[in-house]
Amino acid sequence: MSPILVVGSVAFDTLHNAQGSFPRVLGGSAVFASVCASLLSDVRLVGVVGEDYPESAKAMLRDRGIDLTGLEVSPGETFHWEGRYTDDLTSRESIRTDLNVFATFQPKIPEAFAESPFVMLANIQPELQLSVLDQIRSPKLVVADTMNLWIDIAKPALLALLKRVDVLIINEEEARQLTGRHHLVEVQRALLELGPKTAIVKQGEYGAWLFQEGVAFHAPAFPLERVVDPTGAGDSFAGGFLGYLARENDVSLPTLRRAVVVGSALASFCVEGIGTTRLVEVQSSDVDHRVEAFAELVRV
Repeated sequence: MSPILVVGSVAFDTLHNAQGSFPRVLGGSAVFASVCASLLSDVRLVGVVGEDYPESAKAMLRDRGIDLTGLEVSPGETFHWEGRYTDDLTSRESIRTDLNVFATFQPKIPEAFAESPFVMLANIQPELQLSVLDQIRSPKLVVADTMNLWIDIAKPALLALLKRVDVLIINEEEARQLTGRHHLVEVQRALLELGPKTAIVKQGEYGAWLFQEGVAFHAPAFPLERVVDPTGAGDSFAGGFLGYLARENDVSLPTLRRAVVVGSALASFCVEGIGTTRLVEVQSSDVDHRVEAFAELVRV
């Protein structure tokens, strides 16, 4: 087992969907990824919160073995996002985004974290992701996530980042936006030409693809009777994916393929509850059982 460094946002989310309204639930890309990865490996979290971030939330993260040495507490309020989902949960609109202390966040990697072999650059500005890479030494694997906003307003920095990462995780719509291609075969080829050795294209309820040069692998999404909240599902996928690689301390193609299935399993747990509420109930044995259920989906 090898440790993981996760750098990203720590936030409150206010969610509105067909189930009701849920004010100020725990969220943020680094939180979802860290909680999921902690089921499989040791996690070191770097982020920033305000003075309003509750001790109970920190205790929850510490109880899962997540090292919060790199969690900065700054004067002011924690990053807060509010959004409303359609009844079918397939799309959402942002109502407000209060960056608060996150607006001036400059990741500071503690010296003890600088040699972390596995690194997750969760969804933050690509300039900040690049600054993290400048502070770490010889990682074994770097995974980066991004979003359509950065493709729109920070594409040069994003392209510079992609030349320095091993794995890009991106959803299908964003992949098309980034590459200017539509057909998935052309999209994946264009993504790999940007620099990463591996591209993972998420398709929500339809699963995820892993691409390398000359390689394509698909894992379905787990069929659920009830989906409650898709917030954080992509970050949960990334955390499960990298957590498995760190647990195995291996980045070979067979392990990468299994990691996609593990990531999909963690994402399926995430959407069963509001925010992180379902994830914090999950045990390692639950992950194993769901991965076994995934295998049954494709067994012939």
